[in-house]
Amino acid sequence: MQFAARCLVLLLLLAANGVDVGARAESPSDRDMRMSWWRDARFGMFIHWGLYAVPAGRWNGEDVPGIGEWIMDRANISAADYEKLAPRFDPTEYDPQQWAQVAKDAGMKYVVITSKHHDGFCLFDTAATDWDVVDATPWGKDLLMPLSAACREAGLHFCVYYSIMDWHHPAQVRGGEYHNPTRIRDGQKRVYIDYMKQQLGELLDSCDPDVLWFDGEWPDWWTEPDGREVYDFLLKRKPSIIVNNRVAKGRKGMEGFSPDDQPHAGDFGTPEQQIPATGVPGLDWESCMTMNDTWGFKANDDNWKSEATLIRNLIDIASKGGNYLLNVGPTAEGRIPQPSVERLAAIGRWLRANGESIYGTTASPFEPPPWGRATKRAGGDALEVYLHVFDWPADGRLAVPALGGSITSATLLDGGTNVEFEQTASGAATLQLSAEAPDEVASVVKLVIAAGD
Repeated sequence: MQFAARCLVLLLLLAANGVDVGARAESPSDRDMRMSWWRDARFGMFIHWGLYAVPAGRWNGEDVPGIGEWIMDRANISAADYEKLAPRFDPTEYDPQQWAQVAKDAGMKYVVITSKHHDGFCLFDTAATDWDVVDATPWGKDLLMPLSAACREAGLHFCVYYSIMDWHHPAQVRGGEYHNPTRIRDGQKRVYIDYMKQQLGELLDSCDPDVLWFDGEWPDWWTEPDGREVYDFLLKRKPSIIVNNRVAKGRKGMEGFSPDDQPHAGDFGTPEQQIPATGVPGLDWESCMTMNDTWGFKANDDNWKSEATLIRNLIDIASKGGNYLLNVGPTAEGRIPQPSVERLAAIGRWLRANGESIYGTTASPFEPPPWGRATKRAGGDALEVYLHVFDWPADGRLAVPALGGSITSATLLDGGTNVEFEQTASGAATLQLSAEAPDEVASVVKLVIAAGD
């Protein structure tokens, strides 16, 4: 039984036994409709931006180890000292139309930006606190609303990240020597949950996100019922919204999701900085990854992944049925670093020629072959299988595992050149390719398989 169906059965059983399960039970077909655009998208942009871009990895003249957006914790900065960054945050080079165009040109279909990270600082106008870009910085304007408009004008879905853990809010205090993980003050959890719901409602009203991407759920005081309450609140306010599994306790470490049969709040798993070895049938998931080593801008982080690695990561993730959420960390001035722009442009060039093999596809019909990866698309009278060849065979002969039907055509996706093939009675095939690979990173061969064989 698929995960969504298992969850529905469990929720119905709980309800039948008098247990309050919150929001209405969702049918599998309703869930499929709600998730459809996200499943087809396959590729999105993550944006980590906030006050941490001002120090850019340095504090008191010294480099701080670790990822840039955690500098308040890693350098053990008090809230009072961290607040001194706000008057220095004035992103005069911020161009939301340019950011949206970079994402669109990269072939991305959605954008997820940090509305509030663990430091508690908000990039939107909120009445819940003055610890926001409108009240605490020279910029004095909401940063998310113009990006929301620019994304939608460019045909992109706009989505926001929101941290549950908050190193600035008075309801939370250090759990030890450092800020992370926090403790909740006695009697203050309801105060903080109400604060969250106020801000989430403000985000829905001001920029109407299509995904709410939570993080910071690991402190012990945050529970599955807390996450369920917030999840139900969002679904009631906007029935079409999609919410990740970090809203509650469904994530088991950096692998990002739990395969157990317990119903957890949230709609998709969140592997972080890794790609699962295999897909997970019945589960929606998204690998979030950086282009270098940090999420928030860090001036001395030049450990950039190659264009080839990023393109192959996208292919690998799609071949296992997942989405790729690739991060950029803008500077305090509002610039996306040039190495990020260049790499995104390269991915976009590849997708303009080969995007058919990524968007709207599902996981490979066979285990990863030694030469690359595969994706598929079912529809009409045929099954389309896309072979992503990383390692072009020296003799031009490519062995393809059994496909469960007769191949009716084989063509190179970039250019449409016909490819000769032989297929055995078992369904396995051998393709006769040209002497040289059309694309040194990943060449794509499209196979059409007759349905009903």
